[in-house]
Amino acid sequence: MESYEIVQELWARMQARDWAGVGELLAEDVVVEWPVSGERIVGRDNVVAVNAEYPEGWSIRVLRIVADGAEVVSEVEVPHEAAGLFRAASFWTVADGKVVRGREYWTSPGADPAPEWRAAYVQRI
Repeated sequence: MESYEIVQELWARMQARDWAGVGELLAEDVVVEWPVSGERIVGRDNVVAVNAEYPEGWSIRVLRIVADGAEVVSEVEVPHEAAGLFRAASFWTVADGKVVRGREYWTSPGADPAPEWRAAYVQRI
C-alpha cells in the first residue's frame, strides 16, 4: 500500500473498531504526539489502547488526506454523542508500509474563540 492508502486504512480500521487491524498498520516503536494536551504515546500497544479505550459514542469522517511520499496529512471530523464535535489535523510518517510517527492536533470548533479585534477582517465559518 502507498502511504496515502495506509493512512486512509488506518482511519477506516479505527472507525470499524478493528484494533488488531490498526496495530498491523503501526510500527512496533511508533510515536504519536498530541501537542495540544502535551502527551506522547510511545509504542504500538499504547497507541492502540488509547484509541480502543476512548469512551464509545464516536464516529470518524475523513475530510481529506494529502500525501507527499512518506509524509501524509489527514483531516478528520469526530462527532461524539456526549462530548461534542472534535476535529483533528494529523501529520503521519510512513516507512516500510507502517506508520512510524504521528503528530495530531485535536480541537473542538469554537474552543479558541476569535478575538473581537479581527472581526473587521474576517468572515465567520
